[in-house]
Amino acid sequence: MTKIAELRAKSADELREMLLALRKEQFNLRFQRATGQLEATGRIRAVRRDIARIKMLLGAEKRAGGRAAAGAGG
Repeated sequence: MTKIAELRAKSADELREMLLALRKEQFNLRFQRATGQLEATGRIRAVRRDIARIKMLLGAEKRAGGRAAAGAGG
């Protein structure tokens, strides 16, 4: 599980790369669960929450960028 402070220190590009890697891992974990091969069941929850944290940070960054552009224009 990744701490939010560690994620905030990363750039948007790094966060997108992490998001892609986590989604791949999530797919593989779901596949393992479906075939009965999954042993670390708690990892599914941790990956899902890490994805949510990254998406939250990327969304907040996008909204903050939009406000700065809107404030500069008017």
